[in-house]
Order: sequence, then structure tokens, then C-alpha cells
Amino acid sequence: MALTSYRRLVWRHLPIMIVGILAGYIVGCNKPAVRQTLSFKHIFSRTPQQTVIDVDINKYEPNGVKPVKAALVALVRNSDLFGLRSTIRQIEDRFNARHNYPYIFVNDVEFTEEFKRGVRDLTQAHVHFGILDEESWKVPEWINRERYEHVKSTAQYPHGEKDSYRKMCRFQSGYLHRHPLLADLDFYWRIEPDVEYYCDMNYDPFVFMQQNGLKYGWNIAMPEFMATIPTLWNTTVQFVAEHSELLAPDSLWPWLLDEHGNYNGCHFWSNFEIVDLSFYRSTAYQTFFDYLDRAGGFFYERWGDAPVHSIAAALFLNASQVHYFDDIGYFHPSVLTFPQDARTKGTCVCDSNKSFVQDGMCTVRFLEVKQSIVNPNATKPVRLGPVHYTEPIIYSMLSPQ
Repeated sequence: MALTSYRRLVWRHLPIMIVGILAGYIVGCNKPAVRQTLSFKHIFSRTPQQTVIDVDINKYEPNGVKPVKAALVALVRNSDLFGLRSTIRQIEDRFNARHNYPYIFVNDVEFTEEFKRGVRDLTQAHVHFGILDEESWKVPEWINRERYEHVKSTAQYPHGEKDSYRKMCRFQSGYLHRHPLLADLDFYWRIEPDVEYYCDMNYDPFVFMQQNGLKYGWNIAMPEFMATIPTLWNTTVQFVAEHSELLAPDSLWPWLLDEHGNYNGCHFWSNFEIVDLSFYRSTAYQTFFDYLDRAGGFFYERWGDAPVHSIAAALFLNASQVHYFDDIGYFHPSVLTFPQDARTKGTCVCDSNKSFVQDGMCTVRFLEVKQSIVNPNATKPVRLGPVHYTEPIIYSMLSPQ
């Protein structure tokens, strides 16, 4: 009987108790120490290099003014809807549902209403759709058509016969960052259909890059399939001879060379890149792209945006401005990369034993060169264990199964 009376008393006064608790919480949250505890600096405390990030959580509401003017950006087709939805679902779960950075998608034709609806269903963030102009998606008038058609008909590498693939490489190299939808952005994160993200991102990589003065971020480095870029390096050498004043004083150019001083083909896979767009908008980068474009290699060969971006980053940025996001577990068809020890700890769901690119020649070489420039007195090796001298991934695609 006494217990029943007690329960009735609790239920009678429960609303007053709840109001009192909430009032105390609200008052307490206005104290500086508590506000600090509720900031992203403490909620999301693990960031690369343990850099402190203090961001007002309210800025990440869908309509909030983000701490960095940035977006997730992709060049896609209407037929990519299913693969893109898979990518967005993972990015939302791993990162963007908490941050609500906008998405920007561009296409050489109008997006269908089905595509737009299928994308918007997955996110609270703003989504923008754009179309390419003729200048950015064409075979330039200085390309010799007869020579180009011969190249397409005799090419012995994937996509060698395709106009669209070459236009895509040229667009990603020199025009994506100039699209009107990106005009107000300071950073972009390039995404693609059919990729996977294995780890929760408990920090904002845009803020991280901005606060640390970083211009280019990557997480897979591989040697390029040299049949697609036979004259790219020689063209680059000619450019440097004519424009040596554009080189950064502490650049990563040794990363591009093997022990004999020859171009090694190393490049960052640009299907994942987070970039301060002031780099692509710089005089150095734009002059370099225009020089390459006039040389015709996007069409006479099959120069990709990945080696173009990578060579430019290695020449025109200081080593300290290029960052390896080794904490982001990521898969692009045929290659995956995971943080070390991801099988047994952390927020990743992945088998790090299946990844080899962290110990690949291009990755280790990058770490060695950067350390020699940024921290020349370091004595600890950048990697323990063997270095894998991997062939370009394209070879495995072409070899018999």
C-alpha cells in the first residue's frame, strides 16, 4: 500500500521534476565550461595530428552557415544513380549526417527528376544540380581530328576508344573547379559512384585542412599506367623549363622520380581528394593546365586528371601543404585502403590485411620525401616492414583471370 502511494506521488510530481531538470540543464549549458564541453572540439576529439578543432555545433544544421565554404562534388551521369546513392548513403552514415555539407552534381546533360529525387531522399543537406557548358566538354579546335581518330582506333588501353572518357579527364583537370556552382566554395571533396567508406569520420576534414594550412588531401597513391601518358612527363619538364618561377620552394618534386631520376608514374587517385580550391584557381595551376591542354595529350594520348593533379601538387605546393588521410578507410573498385590495425580497434569495419597501398612504393615514397623536407632531423622510419612495388592497377584489369 505504501509503495503504491509512493508511485502515485512520483507520477503526480514527475512533470515538475522534469521541468526543473531541464531548466537546470539549460542554465548550466550557458556556463563557458559546459559550452566548451558541448562543442565539436570535445565531441569529436580525435583528428589527425591531434589538432584542436572548436566549432559551434549549430553551424552544421542543414541551413546553418558552415565553418568552411565547402561541398561534396561529383561529375556523374543519370545512369550512375544507384552507385551514387550507395556512396551518399555511406558518406551520410560516416560523416555528413552530422555536418550537412551540400552536395553538387554536374552532368553533360540535364539530370532527370528520378535522379534528383533519388539523391535528395538520402540527405537533409542541400543538393545542387548543374550542367556543363560547351567549352568545358568538347574536343578543342586545335586537336587534329585525323590523328585523334587514329589514336582512338589503335589504343591498347581501357577507354582508349572513347571520346567521353577523354572529355571527362580534361574537364576534371581544368574545368570542374571553374563551374559556376563551385564559385563560392573554398574547398571541395570529390566523390564518385560505387565507392565505399569504412570508417566513421569524427572530425571535419574541411576545418582540419583550413586550420592546418593544407591545400591537397589524398588517401590512395599508385603508379600510373604509362601507356596512357607517354609524353606527359616530357611536356611537364618543358613547362618547368619555361616557368620555373612557379615552382614551390619546398615542393615534393622528388616524389615523382625513381632512384635513377626518371619519372616513376606515382600519382594520387583523384577519385578521392579534398582540395583547397585556391590551389586549382592559382596562376601556377591554371597556367600548367592550359599548357597541357594545348599540347593535346588529353586526346592524342589519354592523360588522366589524377596524374595532372598529382604532378601539379608536387610542383606548385610545399610539402607541408599536402596531406595523406591515412585514417579514412576507402574503397574504389579494385583498390582499398584502411587505417593500420583497423581489424581490431577504432571506428572502421574493414580487414586491413586486404589492403596493400599503405605499404606501396608511391605511398612510402611520399612519406619519405615529405619527412625529409618537413622534418629533416627525424630518425624514425616512415614505415616498418617491406615496401610493395606494385604494378599499376590497370595491369590486373587486363590480365586473364
